[in-house]
Amino acid sequence: MSTPYPFTAIVGMDDLRLGLLLNAVSPAVGGVLVRGEKGTAKSTAVRALSSLLPDVGVVAGCRFSCDPVSPDPACPDGPHEAGGGTARPARMVELPVGASEDRLVGALDIERALAEGVKAFEPGLLADAHRGILYVDEVNLLHDHLVDLLLDAAAMGASYVEREGVSVRHAARFLLVGTMNPEEGELRPQLLDRFGLTVEVAASREPDQRVEVVRRRLAYDDDPAAFAARWEGEESALRARIVAARALLPQVRLGDGALRQIAATCAAFEVDGMRADIVMARTATALAAWAGRTDVIAEDVRQAALLALPHRRRRNPFDAPGLDEDKLDDTLQEFGDDDPEPDPDGPGGGGGQPPPDGPDTPPQGDAGQGDAPAQPQESQGGEPQPAGGAEQAPVRAAEPFRTKMLSVPGLGEGASGRRSRARTDHGRTTGARRPRGALTKLHLAATVQAAAPHQRARGRSGRGLVVRRDDLRQATREGREGNLVLFVVDASGSMAARQRMSAVKGAVLSLLLDAYQRRDKVGLITFRGKDAEVVLPPTSSVDAAAARLESLPTGGRTPLAAGLLKAHDVLRVERLRDPSRRPLLVVVTDGRATGGVDPVALATRSARLHSVEGTASIVVDCESGPVRLGLATTLAGDLSGTAVTLDELRADSIAGLVKDVQAARRAA
Repeated sequence: MSTPYPFTAIVGMDDLRLGLLLNAVSPAVGGVLVRGEKGTAKSTAVRALSSLLPDVGVVAGCRFSCDPVSPDPACPDGPHEAGGGTARPARMVELPVGASEDRLVGALDIERALAEGVKAFEPGLLADAHRGILYVDEVNLLHDHLVDLLLDAAAMGASYVEREGVSVRHAARFLLVGTMNPEEGELRPQLLDRFGLTVEVAASREPDQRVEVVRRRLAYDDDPAAFAARWEGEESALRARIVAARALLPQVRLGDGALRQIAATCAAFEVDGMRADIVMARTATALAAWAGRTDVIAEDVRQAALLALPHRRRRNPFDAPGLDEDKLDDTLQEFGDDDPEPDPDGPGGGGGQPPPDGPDTPPQGDAGQGDAPAQPQESQGGEPQPAGGAEQAPVRAAEPFRTKMLSVPGLGEGASGRRSRARTDHGRTTGARRPRGALTKLHLAATVQAAAPHQRARGRSGRGLVVRRDDLRQATREGREGNLVLFVVDASGSMAARQRMSAVKGAVLSLLLDAYQRRDKVGLITFRGKDAEVVLPPTSSVDAAAARLESLPTGGRTPLAAGLLKAHDVLRVERLRDPSRRPLLVVVTDGRATGGVDPVALATRSARLHSVEGTASIVVDCESGPVRLGLATTLAGDLSGTAVTLDELRADSIAGLVKDVQAARRAA
């Protein structure tokens, strides 16, 4: 077994260490989500925590880690008699992003259950994590069906495995710790709210601190055992402090004044539900115990708010988590007149406030500052008056709206999501087949039908059905998949009217919000001037796409063909990387093509490349003014796709759009 990196050897990252230690003191806090850029030792810190946790008493031989003092009466390995037991170190169980459902919750032997009535159950990772740590690296990339199972177990403290009426239940209470890089996509709100605390981590910009990080890491890599031995004294002291804080925790008093501050803070920041209040109360109590106090003070409440509220403040996927600390201080002061004075030796500093210039933070301030040229004047027809083809400063997007669902025709087999029809492990049952590998979803009727003709030959004499492995049938199911939505946005001078480009950005932002909700990957290509640019390669981070869109400038000619060819190159590479994920091409343009030799003919040939390869396409027609040329509709025909106007893109205005897309694909 490899020697873990010592927790006390971690340099800096005070918020991260505090958040983990508070959960070690009081697991009821509800876990911690660690957000940060790659290479910031998020996983190292989490793995180091497990060695600090006190040993756990378990019933000898129980695969579900029952407490010998009060064993679970419904334990599948039970019943157990109270008393006795053995001690073992607390476990840290890692949930891989690509884990199967059976690996997470456990597997039931369907064949023995049907033929013998025996509940032969193999525990999964949730059973292993009971009374320990469940660690999910890159938790934002976890498949939806695993997220649902995780949510159920975290809410109920138990895991249920059901297969055609045969069920197994076991306790599953664990400390949930997740790490994620926001550049790769955000978490579903339901799972985000399940984490008690959240902390933001970023690499230090101080040269001395970075030098110390490298020095310690190199020393650890050279000799992990010797490095860990040098830190054993600090580790033992920290371990003892955790034990002492746990012992003190029941004696900590949460007074009415502190409770009023907690309630007022949650109300002031308009967080949903009551979970935030409960988590803040538990966190403030743990902070007091960690500081060796038996009274919760205002500073504990403030620190608890900075750790427990930022991720609950998100109102949409493009909001950066965080708190207004001035507002927090004003609220605490208003409702804290009767509180004792803060302990200068108590906890303080830092705490949960994300860096203001993180990777997902859109540019702040007036987009028109600096040396950008003046905006073009709009004519009465809504078209911009060219300013010599000069680049125009970015404009803000209009308010996003709910869009009608766009889907890829046919039946796919891609990653689980919420957009297009696909064969999936979850959804409505559509048929049966012989299982390929382990049986996961039994089709009971098909299994009985396959076994029935052979009952006499198999010597059936009783009421039970004689079932053999060859009779088992796997249920085939149809659900929804996530797609790759590739946006190709016209940023040329013909789109540069401020009101018009604002509406275009609002439409794309709305489609990005829809892609976030449907668990798609997204990519963003823009074309203007002489060429096209991949502004954002395909990624799960819709936030990053929204940030790039916000800062998108306009101006110059309209190289439509370059945008379509760039999209063709991107899709070709993505088909090699992830052949099961089907693409949806969304071209946002007025259909004009200018610049170069015969730009219209070149754009037509470029569009037909996508048509030949069967890429599902939507053209969002941005043409405005009383006179319309219909060029976007012509482009949609060349793509074998469908053209919709900005107004038609709204959910309440385009009933039947998906049918139109499918009809166009069939006609092609």
